[in-house]
Amino acid sequence: MKRNEITLKLIVKQRFYYLFEVLVIFIGIFLFTSIPYGLVNLIDPAIFEPLYYVLRAALILIAIPLFLYLANFLMEKQRKKVILKEDISPSKNFLNLFKITKKNFKFQLLYGVLLLLLIFIPLDFFTYLLSPETLSYQSTVLVFGYNSYFFGNYVIFLSSIIFIPLCVAIYEESLTRGFLANRGSDYFNEMSAVIISSFFFGLGHFGHYLLNPSSGLSIVSPLIWFLQTFFVGIILAMVIQRRHWIFPGIFAHTLNNVITSHTIWNYIHGTDFSFMTMYVYLPLLIMGIILFIWQFSRIKESLSIGFKEFKTYFARDKIIKESSSDVIIRILMDFLFGLIIFLIGYFTVF
Repeated sequence: MKRNEITLKLIVKQRFYYLFEVLVIFIGIFLFTSIPYGLVNLIDPAIFEPLYYVLRAALILIAIPLFLYLANFLMEKQRKKVILKEDISPSKNFLNLFKITKKNFKFQLLYGVLLLLLIFIPLDFFTYLLSPETLSYQSTVLVFGYNSYFFGNYVIFLSSIIFIPLCVAIYEESLTRGFLANRGSDYFNEMSAVIISSFFFGLGHFGHYLLNPSSGLSIVSPLIWFLQTFFVGIILAMVIQRRHWIFPGIFAHTLNNVITSHTIWNYIHGTDFSFMTMYVYLPLLIMGIILFIWQFSRIKESLSIGFKEFKTYFARDKIIKESSSDVIIRILMDFLFGLIIFLIGYFTVF
């Protein structure tokens, strides 16, 4: 067998083993997170909605390490042929992402604040400013289903977003970055894991377009939301790859969810976006500029490393001896497998 055929076979095999593990984890998450639905007829709807999100976040933190252990047991011998990194305990590796020490807490918090003020806030603000239809679209799809608290008075709304944005962030970051991106880097090139997980994350937000409330709406806003979350996913996944910290992503994701929820609540209740611009986004953008100047050397170093890592995605992987054609096939397969994982997730974890 020729060298490029061996390389191509390895690229395919790595992703299929990874896909099998994803399937096991997603089924486990589906089984565990189905539990809250059994509470629908037992609990007052006003209490059930926040409780649903709390249970969903807690159960995914149990399901992922538990089913990672199961997948590791089922595939231990076969996976050794394709795994790139030593993975004595994938479950422990996942749980270690949540580790915060006295020594690194301030740095994790700093990264979280940087992500919020320099990535999340500018993206949302300029998206809503330049494409007001996106805010209208998000308001339509996000109040569907278990998000009825958007229609209540501010006290009800505020009591709900104390828990719900944090729980959503824990769920999404644990699944997308904690599992898909972090675990994918054990199987293949780290940037492939970043792209697959970020494409999945972007498609997950685009997936709202497939639900009933989106029927008849323009596809432009869903595409903008997809590109926005795909980009954010890449940044967050690269932080996981470099620092092995999940707290910064959860912190930034949570606070951004709170701010976005306020923007949507105000929009639904007839308050013009200029209100949020004046009293929320502009102050945060100014804080972001100050933080950027203060932490410029640290940000410059991180950007330099990030760009170098991103460039490696389009270069030949010397570890598996890729050819130029292998690189093209690898990239196409990453997006294909990201799509397949999204389709599996659409019927299981979403």
